[in-house]
Amino acid sequence: MDMIRDLASKKAAVIFTKSSCCMCYSIKQLFYELGASPAVHELDKEARGREMELALRGLGCSPTVPAVFIGGVYVGSATDVISLHVDGSLKQMLINANAIWF
Repeated sequence: MDMIRDLASKKAAVIFTKSSCCMCYSIKQLFYELGASPAVHELDKEARGREMELALRGLGCSPTVPAVFIGGVYVGSATDVISLHVDGSLKQMLINANAIWF
């Protein structure tokens, strides 16, 4: 779990994904469209990906991907992020974490 917390705190926006996950792709695209450049960790391509996935599950991430962290804080999965985007708070969270500037 320390590895996940460490990775999640190294950049303003961090997304843990799998390359075959369509919702992961959608969330990454949403962040790019908002002007963010998140750190993306594709668990199926990481040497310690399985260990990272178990750690995400241990942190309460369900489903384990996509797992989105903003400002080092777990925000949620695709459903949570889309809800935040629809109500307008995702952009403000990214601004507050210095992931995007306006």
